[in-house]
Amino acid sequence: MSFLHTLKIEERRILREVVKRVHLKHHPKEFCTNREADKVIATIGPEIVEKFIRIGKNTHIDTI
Repeated sequence: MSFLHTLKIEERRILREVVKRVHLKHHPKEFCTNREADKVIATIGPEIVEKFIRIGKNTHIDTI
């Protein structure tokens, strides 16, 4: 079972942006959807997700 449902909406938005900019940047634009980002987030695990949220908040990725 995925832990994605435990994340707040803001955390999920930040994570999606981090994943799209880092992990999906070499894929075609039509592939970089929220669903695809959620798939990547579900596979990386909760420990890494916490790190990505912290990085996203520290770099203000949601305002870029």
